Amino acid sequence: MRPDGRLNDQLRPCTMERGFAKFAEGSCLIKIGDTHVLVTATVDDGVPRFKKGSGSGWLTAEYAMLPRSGRQRNQRDNQRPNGRSLEIQRLIGRSMRSVVDLSRMGERTITLDCDAIQADGGTRTAAITAAYVATYDAMRWMIKQRMIDRVLFKDSIAAVSVGVWKNQEILDLNYDEDSVAEVDMNVVMTGSGKFVEIQGTAEESPYTAATLGTLLKLAKHGIDELTALQRDVLGIE
Repeated sequence: MRPDGRLNDQLRPCTMERGFAKFAEGSCLIKIGDTHVLVTATVDDGVPRFKKGSGSGWLTAEYAMLPRSGRQRNQRDNQRPNGRSLEIQRLIGRSMRSVVDLSRMGERTITLDCDAIQADGGTRTAAITAAYVATYDAMRWMIKQRMIDRVLFKDSIAAVSVGVWKNQEILDLNYDEDSVAEVDMNVVMTGSGKFVEIQGTAEESPYTAATLGTLLKLAKHGIDELTALQRDVLGIE
């Protein structure tokens, strides 16, 4: 049995709270088990230099863990993100850009600030799942400001972890599972079932194509559930 008693194909209890940050154009606090991540979306005029004059917009992300979000205190990223944070924020940014029609946004930038306030495994996947909700509400704000004429998502997006733990394929690993998993994988998918990114590592011994297939099916099962929750939270039919 898993440490928290879940079935192998069962997500941790998950909630998403829109509008958690009063002054942000969009925000979402996601709680999935004991992992809590706050994502805020800020809309600014202007784009990076390489996008100027294109008429197209940009979306980028920053990620950090609060010093006591985990079991030990980590240092703040006061000057420059550490390697792990940099990798995660790049993952969040490119994942979100894959489903946003930036060409219709005008020369504006959406910045996603993703802060893990409590970390028990899966902070990057939780951030991506919440980022969709925060960005969707930021686009609703942009419509009210007459910056755009519709929500510019081409598809929804969510992410989840899967892995092999004690020779079992499992969904949504918490820290106790992730820290000793034989295989650790993060999967980013669209609501229509297309893959955006797969990050999979064998920690002990290589895994087979059959195991990979099982893990991807588990991931789709979890992402289907997260997508349904996103739609319910956003009030999308």
